Amino acid sequence: MGQSLAGVLDPLLRPRSATGRVLVTGWFSFPDGEVTAGDVLAEQAVSDALGRLGVAHDSAWSPHFAPGALTLEAAPPERYEQVIFVCGPVHGPQITRLHERYASCRRTAIGVSVIDGDAAAVRGFHRIVARDAPGAEPFADLALSARPRPDKPVVGVALTHGQGEYADRRAHDRVAETLYAWLPTKDCARVTAETRLAHDDWRLCRTADQFLSLVGRLDLVVTDRLHGMALALSMGVPALVVDPVRGGAKVSAQARVLRWPAVIPCEALSGRALDRWWTWCLSAAGRASAGRRRSLVRHRAAG
Repeated sequence: MGQSLAGVLDPLLRPRSATGRVLVTGWFSFPDGEVTAGDVLAEQAVSDALGRLGVAHDSAWSPHFAPGALTLEAAPPERYEQVIFVCGPVHGPQITRLHERYASCRRTAIGVSVIDGDAAAVRGFHRIVARDAPGAEPFADLALSARPRPDKPVVGVALTHGQGEYADRRAHDRVAETLYAWLPTKDCARVTAETRLAHDDWRLCRTADQFLSLVGRLDLVVTDRLHGMALALSMGVPALVVDPVRGGAKVSAQARVLRWPAVIPCEALSGRALDRWWTWCLSAAGRASAGRRRSLVRHRAAG
């Protein structure tokens, strides 16, 4: 992109009135669409550029992705002078319906893919700056113009639903249910860190060394597995641990061996307890404590 996004948007939005409001839309706006990281970064880039231009604007979101945010249904056409559609393919009935709803607004698409220039979804826009279109020079994807944000912690999740040997002492299902409901509330990148290995499943590591390499790149492991905890600590990575067996079992026993404090008995599992240990594990104190456990493990292995 030879000029700033604001520099591209400024002439696209002219003429505009001093009080004209812009509605930013995309596939992230449709209840039956999908939301990708690229879509969200494109929205952020365009919203930031509009802000730098001093243009009043809103963004419309799918209620399934952003409950409580402004939706298309709650954004009446008479409130807006212009509608901008960002990112993704200009194709399909969702975009045709967008044209119909906002027929009184000037409609611009930017950073989109045009597959068929004669499609109704394409012809409904007054102006299009495509990132790719037949016979046109490509335009840098809008996500690349988004301002860098602070890094988020990368958190591995290693849970088990098995261990039937503990019979009626098992609380594994309740532990998993609680963690699955709590994890989406944390501002982090979550990845599966399954300790099971396989030779024929691309989603699983094939060797133990591969698993250790994965864990070593994480900021935190959330687990109810003994090896989820022990191997994380062996790599100096903090582990937020829940013992899924009533009365405690091998997870708590190994935590005592490693002198690792961030273990919650299943009987005491709550969002408050998880939040408290989450904060500690990601703190300088938590990271330093995990580093000391790594040294302890390596010292034992050496001798």
